[in-house]
Amino acid sequence: MVRDAKFSIGQVVRHRVYPFRGIIFDVDPVFDNSDEWYEAIPEAVRPHKDQPFYHLYAENEETVYEAYVSEQNLLIDDNTTPLRHPRIAVDFKRGDNGAYTPINLASH
Repeated sequence: MVRDAKFSIGQVVRHRVYPFRGIIFDVDPVFDNSDEWYEAIPEAVRPHKDQPFYHLYAENEETVYEAYVSEQNLLIDDNTTPLRHPRIAVDFKRGDNGAYTPINLASH
């Protein structure tokens, strides 16, 4: 059974366990990455595949990168500090209220 995604493109989220946050730029209804990637996750924290997975422009204190995260490991991020990943300025417009609206994701 495919569940509806809890989060949406343009939403700012943070990881439930690890210290990073990001903006969602794509959603897979179920796991859609390599078995090698999946098996690299420690078994104790490995998420189920039958849930939405999110592609994030992510950042931590040191760097920016792209992340692939299961729905169960995401929370809404209330931090209003603008994200600094360079792709965000290409793919999103940040409104006066701090919300991000997708503008150019078809080219990703």
